[in-house]
Amino acid sequence: MIRLDNSIQSFKSTNFNFIAFLQDQQWREALVFLFFVLLSFGFWVLQSLQEEYEISINIPIRYRNLPPDITFTHTPPDRITARVKDRGSVLLNYSFGRTFASIDVNMKNTSGAAGSLHVRTQDVEYEISKQLISSTQLQSFDPQEIIVEYSQRAHKPVSVEFNGLIYPEDGYALSGDISILPTTIEAYSTQAIIDTLSIVNTVYTEFKNAAKTITRIVQIQPVEGINFEPSMVTVTIPIEEFTEKTFEIPVLFKRVPIDQIVRPFPSTIKINAFVPLSNYKDLTEDDFAIIIDYRELEDNTTGILPISLTKKPAWIQEITLIPDKIEFIFEQIRNQ
Repeated sequence: MIRLDNSIQSFKSTNFNFIAFLQDQQWREALVFLFFVLLSFGFWVLQSLQEEYEISINIPIRYRNLPPDITFTHTPPDRITARVKDRGSVLLNYSFGRTFASIDVNMKNTSGAAGSLHVRTQDVEYEISKQLISSTQLQSFDPQEIIVEYSQRAHKPVSVEFNGLIYPEDGYALSGDISILPTTIEAYSTQAIIDTLSIVNTVYTEFKNAAKTITRIVQIQPVEGINFEPSMVTVTIPIEEFTEKTFEIPVLFKRVPIDQIVRPFPSTIKINAFVPLSNYKDLTEDDFAIIIDYRELEDNTTGILPISLTKKPAWIQEITLIPDKIEFIFEQIRNQ
């Protein structure tokens, strides 16, 4: 309770001292002086804004419709620097918050192995003037005209490959080859660079939790010094629900001498195939085969041989063989 009373008393004392300070004659005179200084400064700013000044403004240049087989011989200007004159209040509008539209240079009609394109001084002046407020005077601008020198690039078709990963949902998988349209694109560059190029990749792309066929437009991975036309391709990734289908097929042999018999153990192999639902009914035992060349048996000294499928549909991606090894013995056929 004593602490609370002390705090209240201290606050009252501080408040009293502050009021007394504001009522002090010298402080009041300082406030009045500061007020008139600020007022004078405001009048000076207003007066200054009515006077004329010169400033520089930058207007960007944009080169449109550049054919892919055309390259700039020299780096063209990317902006026009203009010197303008007007009242200060108008120039503030140019300096803060105003965005100038670009001067567009249309390269569509450029053709031939080499050449140049000129934008005349009067055309540049017109493009600048139409963006200025009517009271603003255009004093000068640099460059006076836009000169674009260009030459023709070498080019050749290159194949496109998909660069990325696909993560299907559980129970789904890639059900075929990834298709890219167009399969080839034109690459434009110097002859030396073009000669080293054989394929190009798309930008790295991941598809997660895929549960159906995906079709996307994907950008070509940029390569310094090369232009690609088109710069994007359509990628189609077939995704389908999969299920398991089981078969048993016999182990067969070829090139076996007529006086011998090869007996495998086991004689049949169980196949577990991960199959798209759309192909489930069409898949049969006849789509698979295990055929072992007799010469492999001759070179084997253990009597145990790893096996693999010698025939299977190309669109099946996951197959398990049970077992994946067999034992075998030879039997001699006796002449009767």
